Amino acid sequence: MQNRSLYTMGIMLMTALFLISEASPCLAQKADKTVKSKQEVNAIDTIYKLNTLTVTARIRRQDIIKPQQLSGKELKSLNSLNVADALRYFSGVQIKDYGGIGGIKTVNVRSMGSHHVGIFYDGIELSNAQNGQVDLGQYSLDNMESVEVYNGQKSTPLQPAKDFGSSGSVYMQTRKPVFDTDRNYNLKFNVKTGSFALINPSILWEQRISNTLSSSFSCEGLNSDGKYKFRYKRVFQDGSTAYDTTATRQNGDIWAFRMEENLFGRLPSGQWKAKVYHYQSERGIPGAIVNNVWRRGERLWDNNTFAQAMLQTEVTERYSLKAIAKYAYYKTRYINKDPKLLYVDNRYRQQELYGSIANAYSLSEGWHISLAYDFQWNKLTSDMTEFAYPTRQLHLVALATTYRSSKVNLQASLLGTFAKDHTKLRGAEPWRDDFSPSAMISYKPFDNINLRFNGYFKGSLRMPTFNDLYYADIGNSGLKPERTKQYDLGLQYSIFKDQGIFRGLDAKIDGYYNRITNKIIAYPKGQQFRWTMLNLGKVDIKGLDIVLTNRLEPIKDLIITLKGQYTYQKAIDVTNPKDTYYHNQIPYIPWHSGSLITMVNYKGWQLNYSFVYVGERYNQQENTIYNYTEPWYTNDISIGKDIAFKDWGMRIQLECNNLLNQDYDVILNYPMPKRNYRLTIAFNI
Repeated sequence: MQNRSLYTMGIMLMTALFLISEASPCLAQKADKTVKSKQEVNAIDTIYKLNTLTVTARIRRQDIIKPQQLSGKELKSLNSLNVADALRYFSGVQIKDYGGIGGIKTVNVRSMGSHHVGIFYDGIELSNAQNGQVDLGQYSLDNMESVEVYNGQKSTPLQPAKDFGSSGSVYMQTRKPVFDTDRNYNLKFNVKTGSFALINPSILWEQRISNTLSSSFSCEGLNSDGKYKFRYKRVFQDGSTAYDTTATRQNGDIWAFRMEENLFGRLPSGQWKAKVYHYQSERGIPGAIVNNVWRRGERLWDNNTFAQAMLQTEVTERYSLKAIAKYAYYKTRYINKDPKLLYVDNRYRQQELYGSIANAYSLSEGWHISLAYDFQWNKLTSDMTEFAYPTRQLHLVALATTYRSSKVNLQASLLGTFAKDHTKLRGAEPWRDDFSPSAMISYKPFDNINLRFNGYFKGSLRMPTFNDLYYADIGNSGLKPERTKQYDLGLQYSIFKDQGIFRGLDAKIDGYYNRITNKIIAYPKGQQFRWTMLNLGKVDIKGLDIVLTNRLEPIKDLIITLKGQYTYQKAIDVTNPKDTYYHNQIPYIPWHSGSLITMVNYKGWQLNYSFVYVGERYNQQENTIYNYTEPWYTNDISIGKDIAFKDWGMRIQLECNNLLNQDYDVILNYPMPKRNYRLTIAFNI
């Protein structure tokens, strides 16, 4: 691991030297002053007649229902190392975190499961055909402009068919370069260090190539031994204690490297952008603490690369077009050297081809119709014996109409999904097809009050993953897609002022009901109780989300931002009245959860405090005292300072996470770190 860390630091040092050498001519040009001639000075007395120039711009098209969002300074101020950390502060979102910096992290929106959440990077979905889950710990906030969460779906007139396909969506947007008028580049060096032997350097270089073309290059290294002390006390609901362990977490180390190149282009009536992304890592998997055993022999290697491009243009005043292309290649290696278990060393390779073409036509001012077609091809291979070697063709067609006026915004859509698999062992599988409707509306009853009533209905499905269908002996090739129906009613009120102490308030409340049918679960079958995957599950989810944001300026230069959210969810199993867990809360879904963020800015100083609370839950289907999981909460605090010099700037930030040194676990038997620290130093040139 030490050699890996030196290797990463060496790469980043050479990159920094290269960027500085590239930036030097720009510095020289900036220092060069041109002396005006006498004729040029006298030219100011001459009168020229200029032709009339008219500048027009279209109003930015917005979503029918506004998403939750963290962007800009908010993301920079939070004690967050990756996207998963930032998502803790969104209403209705649960993060599954298996502990430590290297622990795998997935997201669940409104209790429908991580498989129903679409993760989009610069408008193009990240996917995993093998298990259907995206590890958000692989995506850094270092080059991120915003993170948004949509309930239901994104609802702009021009979007790919995939945007209509998820029950909930997370959109990550790369930072787009912005340059001062007198310079053509931005250069940022950033390093984080702290507890668990953390070393996390990063570099961001943004270059203006021409008036219509710019680029950004970023790379980042992450190295940590992942060792942290913990006290793990298993307490049942009746107060009895199963075991009490104090030890140091082992085999939680991680080495990771990320590199990303982006191109941003402007067209006379549109834009285009392209991205190449590479991530590789080696990490230990500490495993669950069972029977006071807290050291495992599992390790995981990831090597992920993808390239994608997007073009969006207004062909005519009425017709717009968006085209997308992507290729991804993922390699995974998993080893289990635990002497008490069977030795495992498996390698998996995934390939993906994806293309989309979306069309929008304006029938009149504010009224659009759109048609989108997406095609995706996936292939999974492995070195396992008798592996199925599955491939999948996925066709998506979305037809939608969108209407916007001063009072009413609405969108109605129909998504057709057509999938066909082929395996080496079974040959061609039957077609799986389905149609999913949705409708969204936002109504503003008063002209002078920014109050909106929102609502939507949405049907969606998630296709069975390759693991669900074909994994070893438990896969079931006859599985049907899981189906969801979502109903939502809410209101949103906002007010903003230019003067006074009170500068802004944004309040949003939503009540919702979700129904999941054909839920895919593992079920014992036969006399030997061999497990198989079946469509047996049904889940009812009723919930309430409340989000409040307030902005104050008590005195000059002092800005206070308060953001709070609360979620209530009753998510119960309604599969079979004969089951012992019928009408029980489904695993790991709390009845109550919430967060509070306070950000104080004063003359370059920033003080940030955040509080996250997750209420009592159960870790198994039966809500018994033995499956009870206690509530947990964390307090994080940070202080930062921006220092400006003549031609460059510097930022220093000190963070303390889990300020009160709480012992807690997000997933049972995976204890989280206690109090820990991080120091960030950043240079902007």
